[in-house]
Amino acid sequence: MKDKINMRYSKVFIDAIGYELAPHIVTTQEIEDRLKPFYDATGFKKGQLEALTGIKERRYWDIDHTLAQKAANAGLNAIELAQIDPYQIESLVFCGVGRDGFEPATACAVANALNISPDAYIYDLSNACLGVISGMVHVANAIELGQIRAGLVVSCETARQIVESTIDEINQQKSVEFYKQTIATMTGGSGAVGVLMSDGSFGSNKIGHHKLVGGVVKQASQFHNLCKWGFSQNGMPTDSKIIMRTDAHAVLENGLTLAKSTYQKFINEVDFGKPNKFICHQVGSTHQQMVQQALKIDPSTDFSTYQYLGNMGTVSLPITAAIADECNFLLPNDNVGFMGIGSGLNCLILGVKW
Repeated sequence: MKDKINMRYSKVFIDAIGYELAPHIVTTQEIEDRLKPFYDATGFKKGQLEALTGIKERRYWDIDHTLAQKAANAGLNAIELAQIDPYQIESLVFCGVGRDGFEPATACAVANALNISPDAYIYDLSNACLGVISGMVHVANAIELGQIRAGLVVSCETARQIVESTIDEINQQKSVEFYKQTIATMTGGSGAVGVLMSDGSFGSNKIGHHKLVGGVVKQASQFHNLCKWGFSQNGMPTDSKIIMRTDAHAVLENGLTLAKSTYQKFINEVDFGKPNKFICHQVGSTHQQMVQQALKIDPSTDFSTYQYLGNMGTVSLPITAAIADECNFLLPNDNVGFMGIGSGLNCLILGVKW
């Protein structure tokens, strides 16, 4: 079985992570103010949401925006940091949970905005909150195979619409049980990211080249119904609103089991050792603490941003890595573990020599 696994890299580097944060700060207190009808009906007191999630604030984009516009901004930041000509980028992948439409691929609008090479392979990839690191694996594979020399993974997530519509639902339902199904939605934040990856031959700042060593993935698709964001009816109905429902307890319980087995697989099969720094998908305080306990992670080695950015879906992990780098939390030669658990359930861990 071990011989069949080939997520190992000898010439793949993360050259730069560019990002853009949404401009409008929305505090958890503001959201709780809007939940007053539900709180009054059930006897809840303000402060419950922050106590449960550890999130003090998150960010929203302007009401009028496109995911492609913000993803392109973040992608341009990555291109400039990496000192690479856009024409040298041979693959661009958009990996958001949401897209600007069913077709064409949102990646096409991003590529056009960035003046990417006409020979580049442009497409969208979807894998819930693991979208960006799944896209990184796709680009890494192409680099390792010699198909391309450089690729750009981009994403943009927006939370305003789903959070505001869910607040209305909670106030209408006035049900504690319904609130439990939707509290995960209240963690949502917005942001955009661009991850520039190459074979290490571009740019003059070789210090900024972080070597991707390898990774592992495991799945537990029997739990695919635990977290769903889509239509209120099954399939592709012509008249249906968009909703999000999460069995947060079951996602956490089964996600932890999956994370433990994935982490053990990573330790056993990737020539990397145990990471001394961790960048994990950002959900909230309970999730972070439980993952740390399950994997025996020293909290001082696990950088977090959820307190002021919330859960930004696919962009949470790479933006957190970029901020950790800016704060000098990530240092040259650190063994950094990128880890995410996404609805489905899927778990992916990558090892990066910083």
